[in-house]
Amino acid sequence: MEAGERMAMLLQPLWTFVLGHAPLLRSPFFPVLFSLCVYLSFCLPFLLLDALSTRWAWVLRYKLQPQSSVSWSSVRRCLALTLYNHLVFIFPLTVLHWYLRPVHLTEEAPPLPRLLAQVLVCLLLFDFQSFAWHLLHHRVPWLYRTFHKVHHTYTSTSALTAEYSGTWETLSLGLFAAANPLLLGCHPLTELAFFVVNIWLSVEDHCGYDLPWATHRLVPLGLYGGARHHDLHHLKSKCNFAPYFTHWDRLTEQSEPRRAP
Repeated sequence: MEAGERMAMLLQPLWTFVLGHAPLLRSPFFPVLFSLCVYLSFCLPFLLLDALSTRWAWVLRYKLQPQSSVSWSSVRRCLALTLYNHLVFIFPLTVLHWYLRPVHLTEEAPPLPRLLAQVLVCLLLFDFQSFAWHLLHHRVPWLYRTFHKVHHTYTSTSALTAEYSGTWETLSLGLFAAANPLLLGCHPLTELAFFVVNIWLSVEDHCGYDLPWATHRLVPLGLYGGARHHDLHHLKSKCNFAPYFTHWDRLTEQSEPRRAP
């Protein structure tokens, strides 16, 4: 058996399990259900930390802005806007996409190295696209006031603020995320993996905590900004525009490190 076949076999049991739910994957409801379920599942642990941080000092010590707290009214507002955007705008577009481009599910799983490489490339593309979109909407006052200001309602980040955005911003970033796997010709399993990783990183970016196992602590050389990087953007609004990696902010002199308290 060749190396490529052995690598494909690593993911075949997982892909076979996924194919067992092919009717769901082909449903026009799947993209919205998948997105919402993954997003809310990733938000839930951080909501628990928010609840505990008011009682336990060891949780509060990891909070990036310990003077702030998450109210239930803000949780309701964030949830309401997220559901509104998904049901009123994203769902009709996914139905249109389902009608124009039916889902094709191949029987074979992708090789693991290809999946990992394509997920990384999708993340790098999305990071650049979001950086350019984000910087433009901060540099042009009309764009900021009209489209992006909603996302800066909260200067202290919390997990559910990741998708607290206006319709234009939600659809723009959603288009970037959906288009990149198509441009690269990714396997459906690779698409799902990218969407899961992208949603996690977005939630972690906005979680409001600098935890010992955070992604920016795992990636060497300060190449990844993470929650510390993005929370400072919400606090100051004039630096750290890239969502994940730090190279675009550094190259354009938009980066600002967070000083230790």
